[in-house]
Amino acid sequence: MADTKKIKTALVSVFHKDNLDEIIKKLHAEGVQLISTGGTQKFIESQGVPCRTVESFTGYPSILGGRVKTLHPKIFGGILGRRSLESDQQEMAKYEIPEIDLVIVDLYPFEETVASGAAEQDIIEKIDIGGISLIRAAAKNFNDVVIVASKDQYKPLLDILNKQGATTDKATRKWFAGQAFGVSSHYDTAIHAYFEKK
Repeated sequence: MADTKKIKTALVSVFHKDNLDEIIKKLHAEGVQLISTGGTQKFIESQGVPCRTVESFTGYPSILGGRVKTLHPKIFGGILGRRSLESDQQEMAKYEIPEIDLVIVDLYPFEETVASGAAEQDIIEKIDIGGISLIRAAAKNFNDVVIVASKDQYKPLLDILNKQGATTDKATRKWFAGQAFGVSSHYDTAIHAYFEKK
């Protein structure tokens, strides 16, 4: 099918790593290059799977105490670049932006932090910026990119990998995008509710 896409490069940066190991091993077996940050990168390498750091991918370090890690044109260009649009492809080549075909990311536990009675500054630091931006970007470009925005979608992704390898069709990518916008909507609603209470 014309809308079938092969996953060649995946960005993985998650808070919840439970049940991620099978996905990582399967992606590696399928020849997918993995890019990651901090703790997730260490987790991937602990599975015996090579992983490129976001810093080496972007040429820029994590800054501001980790507040800015993935927010970079090479990351977002790689996700948002339209594979079928010649002008996008030319710009990606010009600025040496590789395509990113799969994004697995989840969000800092904002609601849990609020429920724990944490101090306001700790709660504010659990407002995810990079993660929510990655989710929205990858979901917007579902024509080309698969977005897994929560550990609840780990199993559907693993089922696909086991059944058809590292390939997806447009209907599947659109389903994941819908789930992702549900995650971002719920998250922003929770943050809004916190600020309204304050």
